[in-house]
Amino acid sequence: MQSRTSPADGDLPDIEDRLVASETRYEMVDGELVYVSPADPPHGTRHQQISELVGAHVHPAFDVAIDMLTRTSRVDDIAPDVSVFPDGPDPVTERRQLEQLAFEIVSTQSLKNAGIKADKLVTRGVRRVFAIDVERSRAFEWSRALGGWSILDSADRIVDPALEVALPIESLIHAARTDDAIARALIAKDNPVFAAARAHEHEAGKAEGHAAGYTEGVRQATARAVLRMLAARGVAIDDAMRARILGEQTIARLERWIERSATCATIGELFDEP
Repeated sequence: MQSRTSPADGDLPDIEDRLVASETRYEMVDGELVYVSPADPPHGTRHQQISELVGAHVHPAFDVAIDMLTRTSRVDDIAPDVSVFPDGPDPVTERRQLEQLAFEIVSTQSLKNAGIKADKLVTRGVRRVFAIDVERSRAFEWSRALGGWSILDSADRIVDPALEVALPIESLIHAARTDDAIARALIAKDNPVFAAARAHEHEAGKAEGHAAGYTEGVRQATARAVLRMLAARGVAIDDAMRARILGEQTIARLERWIERSATCATIGELFDEP
């Protein structure tokens, strides 16, 4: 599949020169005004979830936008569902820079239309475009060489300079994996909220340590941090498991449990040792 417009770079308008009014539900495709209908579930819910998912994995030098219009040619002004673009103005134009990654949430019926938009985005210079088929739980990447979509292995990850943490494909296609992937990404990025929570618990441990010994204070505070994280995520835990966590004497193991408590679905997963 080839776009009908492949102008030379010198002929291209600025990516923010609009053919359609911003903040409306229209795109311009091959010179024709196209109305973009509001989404029902599951498209609408996955749109929001994938935006949060990508945002959790993106590199600090990049930003994420939803439905951001990009002028791809003289006759096209289109808005990918989710865009990842450099966080800072273009040094030449002093305007927004072109996105490097784009994500389209599609149904089986609209995959072909998403391919038309993907080809235009890649022709403009967007490095990579992905499509998430919510009906069949599949993910694709646009291949300009093939002129079509290439299906992705759900066990793989998307590795890209625009991402600080590799993005699990399974989390893109399965809503149940979204929260886990976001939590893992935030831990890997040393998110300030997670870091502050752990620092707070360690400070509490230091305070208790003056009276009962620093090491014992840290151990108790770390064990309580595990319980708090599990409670916040709604992971079921009985009295025996609670006693096991509070009675654990190895601080290094408790530290591992803190990380697992942010992603585990059951208490059994918390205790599984590699």
